[in-house]
Amino acid sequence: MRTFDWGEKEVLKRRLENVTLSNPDVKNIKILLAGQIGAGKSSFINSVISAFQGEIVYEALADGLGSAKQRLTVYHIRSANADLPFEICDIAGLEPDKISECQPDDIVNAIYGHVKEGYKFSKDDSLKKGNEHYNETPSLSDQAFCMVYVIDANTIQFTDDKILVEKLRIIRQKISDNGIPQVIVMTKVDEVCSLVKSDLKKIYTSKKVKEKMELCSTKVCVSMSHIFPVKNYHDEINTNDNVDVLILKAFDQIVRSANARLRRGASSL
Repeated sequence: MRTFDWGEKEVLKRRLENVTLSNPDVKNIKILLAGQIGAGKSSFINSVISAFQGEIVYEALADGLGSAKQRLTVYHIRSANADLPFEICDIAGLEPDKISECQPDDIVNAIYGHVKEGYKFSKDDSLKKGNEHYNETPSLSDQAFCMVYVIDANTIQFTDDKILVEKLRIIRQKISDNGIPQVIVMTKVDEVCSLVKSDLKKIYTSKKVKEKMELCSTKVCVSMSHIFPVKNYHDEINTNDNVDVLILKAFDQIVRSANARLRRGASSL
């Protein structure tokens, strides 16, 4: 399966800390996260921040913990030394049985920079021109240059994910024409394979994990090379090098994909 260097944590950190954005007019590159409630979007954000800071940080609230989770929230990434030129934009978690057409519309609008921070997502209506949170003329810095789907490895095979997968496909179709890169972060892999649970380094030799990755690739139409299985920090009190390197590897691919797309300039609906 995939080869993986478990000793490259510091190399990945240094590379990300020294990234030069491909457009000098953009100070921070935006990355948008989408996924169902409970998939681990907030935990992934917290895990990225924790990996850079060398200590457990719970900055992003889990879905359902407060009204902030219903709003577009931007998280800045900081290393031990300085702020990094990345922003992760978190949106309300998607509920598969309650997903309406307006939610994919809002996510697509967010990708293209039309949604201002603080906008409250609704399953009953999508953001329209004239709303105080609608940005009619987004700048390059307002746009997101990578779409990250956070998917729970436990649920991808069940029939009740059909609505969610269909909505993710709608989003994908609407942004693919403009070349917006898409990455899957597949969470909770330690829960689907006992071998991985006991030894995280078996993640890329596990047949069960590979099967989940292939299923994700088929259902969401994202290539295997852009699918990253991870274990998020959840209730830990100390960071772990093996967890960190998986998180940093995924984030490195996300940043490089976004930076490459940024080089091509603005896109629009």
